[in-house]
Amino acid sequence: MRSYRADNAIYDRMADSWWDPDSPLHFLRTAVNPARFGYFRDVLIHRLGIAPMGRPALDVGCGGGLLTEEFAQLGCRVTGIDSSWPSIEVAKAHAGRMGLEITYMVAAGEAIPFKDRSFDIVYCCDVLEHVRDVTRVIGEIARVLTPGGIYFYDTINRTLWSNLLMIKFLQDWEWSRLLPCDLHDWSMFIKPRELHALMGEYGVANRETAGMSPSGNLFGLIYNIRSFKRGRIPLGELARRLRLKASKDTSASYMGYAIKLGGSTEA
Repeated sequence: MRSYRADNAIYDRMADSWWDPDSPLHFLRTAVNPARFGYFRDVLIHRLGIAPMGRPALDVGCGGGLLTEEFAQLGCRVTGIDSSWPSIEVAKAHAGRMGLEITYMVAAGEAIPFKDRSFDIVYCCDVLEHVRDVTRVIGEIARVLTPGGIYFYDTINRTLWSNLLMIKFLQDWEWSRLLPCDLHDWSMFIKPRELHALMGEYGVANRETAGMSPSGNLFGLIYNIRSFKRGRIPLGELARRLRLKASKDTSASYMGYAIKLGGSTEA
């Protein structure tokens, strides 16, 4: 079990802002979801040829439902779990307003409250860098996946670049800060090879890893952040300008998919 200083209580304190376009939490929907969900959808439908309609899917660490609703709109029968009760309540309310049938419950990834082999799809995004016991979370994900089931993930790499970008630039330095202080702890970031090895211990074989990078170059990133800090553009517009894209660069954020061995999609 890891010790850390990451402030996970922020998801309780800021739960009401998950769907506010000018909230740091909503930044995930505007800036991150297009890249990661687009990648997941392409893998599922076009590359693996799996029809999502009616497939049982589990969102581990669903927060306010930003990614949960994407899979529900794709046709999956989605369940979302999160340890933050306020976030779950926000997710329930928003799904109701959108007319989406999603099951939400308060639960931690270290103790997923479902039987073995319950889900064809499990995804855990923007979560592994926050949990105390990542080994137990991966073990629980493997347990509830059906043989041949798909595991989608994204997290943050533990590199010098991610320390500079995610910790110093986006979190610590006031002139460029976008994220709340202590949201992330660099020591909890996970190298791809570490994650792949851990998944392999539980019979979940990694099939591909891709990077996620900001659109544009570093100078554009700095310019847009400074425009926001000076009040020239709102946070929602900044998120749109900084929208991530799939790339080969895994030095900061990365995503991918894996297969639970023992089923027809493992080949």
